[in-house]
Amino acid sequence: MSQDAETRDADALDAEIICERRGAAGVVVLNRPKALNALSFGMVRELARALDAWERDPQVTRVVVTSASEKAFSAGGDIRALHDLGRAGRQPEMLAFWREEYILNARIKTYPKPYVALIDGIVMGGGVGISLHGSHRIAGERYLFAMPEVGIGFFPDVGATHALPRLPGAAGTYLALTGDRVGAADALALGLATHAVPSSRMAELVDALTARGGLDDILGDFGHDPGPQKLAPERAVIARCLGQPSLDAVLASLAREAEAGSAFAAKALQTIRSKSPTSVAIAFEQMRLGGAMSFSEAMTTEFRIVSRIVAGQEFYEGVRAVVIDKDNAPRWQPDTIEQLDASAIAAYFAPLGADDLVLEG
Repeated sequence: MSQDAETRDADALDAEIICERRGAAGVVVLNRPKALNALSFGMVRELARALDAWERDPQVTRVVVTSASEKAFSAGGDIRALHDLGRAGRQPEMLAFWREEYILNARIKTYPKPYVALIDGIVMGGGVGISLHGSHRIAGERYLFAMPEVGIGFFPDVGATHALPRLPGAAGTYLALTGDRVGAADALALGLATHAVPSSRMAELVDALTARGGLDDILGDFGHDPGPQKLAPERAVIARCLGQPSLDAVLASLAREAEAGSAFAAKALQTIRSKSPTSVAIAFEQMRLGGAMSFSEAMTTEFRIVSRIVAGQEFYEGVRAVVIDKDNAPRWQPDTIEQLDASAIAAYFAPLGADDLVLEG
């Protein structure tokens, strides 16, 4: 091997994200396993650059996104780094990350070539943003989806405002307000995933996708039954309770179901009340409004929310409690949903004027 080749291999090993053409595919490898592939600014920019190049390349007929980690596809954005920027008074740099991330999410949603995400492990937050909006979402046996942002004083972003309200039976509202984790079977049933594939065949599938065969034929050859759904027995309760028209009505409905003997409803109610009240109220409003929004409108809305979040205190307190000090004892302000001011929640959704994120479509 030449010295240049050795240097390239070393660079690839060090890179947080590897983007290269293999046969008919533009292949993306998320390569930050020690951080569970948490998205950095550099990863967002490199993926955006690769998508631009591959759209113009007639040799690339599809994009395949996979992970170098067996534990995670991507566990989210690099929230510790973002927290530290905010604490240092560098909010414009935080918002620059989210602006480019949201533009990337929209780019994936409208990408003109098949975008195939191979998700075998944890997929949360920012990882959802670079997988869920693609044309094909392949769930391995280790697949574990969650949008747990309300537990750190944040909110379900990266397009969740558009995607989650469209899940059947108010399941998206349930996932947004509780941060619950679901596996491949539930993901397939809800539409979070389009296919399920055994973990042992993921590497083989990557190789097959770099050939020039038809995607449906390839994926059909690899599919399997992911087994029983965790949420299936509770879908009726979720629809009744989480489909209520107001957050107060959701909580009251869950309380009634709990009193009638539903352990699931009791746990859901307890979980929601343990999260940031402000974040829960924001997330519910996202779910209430998002079903009528286009994807671009949803991303504009999310940028409005995050622009207010970085100027507040809930996100910093949540990250302190869960990520930094790990005492899991956040001091939310206010600390109950009943103390919330409706006008304060509405203010998160107000236009930003010249600072608004404007997307086409």
